[in-house]
Amino acid sequence: MSDKYDVIVIGSGPAGYVGAIRCAQLGLKTACIEKWKDKDGKGINGGTCLNTGCIPSKALLDSSQKFHYAEEGFATHGISTGKLAIDVPAMIKRKEAVVKQMSGGVAGLFQSNKVKSLYGTGKLLAGKKVEFTDNEGKTTTLEAENVILASGSVPVNIGVAPVDNDVIVDSSGALEFQEVPKRLGVIGAGVIGLELGSVWKRVGAEVVLLEAMDNFLSIMDQQIAKEAQKIFTKQGLDIRLSCRVTGTEVKGRGKKKEVEVTYTDKDGNEQKEVFDKLIVCVGRKPYTEGLLAEDSGVNLDERGYIYVNDLCSTDAPGVWAVGDVVRGPMLAHKGSEEGVMVAERIAGQKPLVNYDIIPNVIYTHPEVASVGKTEEQLKAEGEDYEVGTFPFMAVGRAVASDEAEGMVKIIADAKTDRVLGAHIVGPSASDLVQQVAIAMEFGSSAEDIGMTVFGHPTFSEAVKEAALAVGGHAIHMPNRKKRK
Repeated sequence: MSDKYDVIVIGSGPAGYVGAIRCAQLGLKTACIEKWKDKDGKGINGGTCLNTGCIPSKALLDSSQKFHYAEEGFATHGISTGKLAIDVPAMIKRKEAVVKQMSGGVAGLFQSNKVKSLYGTGKLLAGKKVEFTDNEGKTTTLEAENVILASGSVPVNIGVAPVDNDVIVDSSGALEFQEVPKRLGVIGAGVIGLELGSVWKRVGAEVVLLEAMDNFLSIMDQQIAKEAQKIFTKQGLDIRLSCRVTGTEVKGRGKKKEVEVTYTDKDGNEQKEVFDKLIVCVGRKPYTEGLLAEDSGVNLDERGYIYVNDLCSTDAPGVWAVGDVVRGPMLAHKGSEEGVMVAERIAGQKPLVNYDIIPNVIYTHPEVASVGKTEEQLKAEGEDYEVGTFPFMAVGRAVASDEAEGMVKIIADAKTDRVLGAHIVGPSASDLVQQVAIAMEFGSSAEDIGMTVFGHPTFSEAVKEAALAVGGHAIHMPNRKKRK
């Protein structure tokens, strides 16, 4: 094994593996270090996203939605199924097969692009040297012209609900249940809490989400958030806002174990609830444990993120950092784009990441998605804007598909008509919002989208109609009077 590389990447999640592949494509001799192991103790690529995050959670979301629709939606179409049952171990086994396929795909991409895969841990030393300890404990010092830190993030733990990986679990543990809990508690009604709560609600659990914030999905456009809350409540998710967990106590033994959760409600009163399982998902934090030698020259900010500039360059020359371990939204696609930008910068190109246009998606059913500014942000900034909304209940394809809940909202500058944001709750929201993201990347106006020919019948027509509604020109719904 050669100890000298053009680029060494530490971490093979979406930021790291994409960065490594792009470096290799640009002719740079590249190695990627990954400490993750599978259940057999074998090194595996993909990081949190592929192994315990994006991919496995979507596999379970898809399985649970199919079961739920077969149980409650088929009859509308005249399809009789009889009594249904969910085989949870089989559902989990399918999830694991999906993870294995996708992580194996990264290994294949490394091989075809000639990225050297190193399984073990990496520690950045001074002078762009990396201390690599393989999974057998052997330590080697590697040298590189450039080092990319992509060590990712881990779930935040809270003292009042210590994870025991039995009754109290984090987001990773919630993907491993072997049976449906009768009563499931979730601390945190954010993206992860809603997705995991949805999975187990669909297959029969009673789900209570305890959220400390006063507003539901406070980071999202609040008109869309309120619509989403209404839909999720109708689905049976018990979402309790302004609730702060103050303690937990695990009781019983074996299969009779349960956890009593104490919390204060919105009125300040102490409440107690008993659950068979409790998921703690109150956010994630950057992971830098064992990553940096004291003299590495890389600094952390006050929140524990690696400090970087707009180009993802750290305070140490030739050392870069990307993904969840640096500022910005903890999103796989954001990290991937940073990985590409850094690789191309190392190769002498001059790309930038447009941080103003990064889509954000919650993969519930229906999905919730956004890109750009919310109405609340624009109000706070004193911007003059116009809004267009359009409901899916007026979209033929949505009605025909039993997917008529939700709406599309597009916000545009009042003077220039340039699109400033798009917010959607509804069918295929993750894909529809991307249409607007592309338009925004090219500086499109709402009129540009409204003048574009959209196929009929498609869910996408809601995007066109919302864009038309910005100027009061929607065709398939009465137009509201424009704001004064």
